[in-house]
Amino acid sequence: MTHDKQQLIKALVAEYEYLCHDDFDPDNDATPEEYREMLQELSEDELIEEMSLYEDFTVKDYLETWT
Repeated sequence: MTHDKQQLIKALVAEYEYLCHDDFDPDNDATPEEYREMLQELSEDELIEEMSLYEDFTVKDYLETWT
């Protein structure tokens, strides 16, 4: 499966929004837009690191889950 930087960012932001939905702290947490801006500065390899993947859960699996 091929992917580009914007697909990785879209999936990471979707996961972030899900995780913050019920537990967002405006004093400590970035907004989804702030998080997206931070992700824009990362390389594709750094974005993949941000996904915290493991052996049985690949980039493909992550993208299928969050996009």
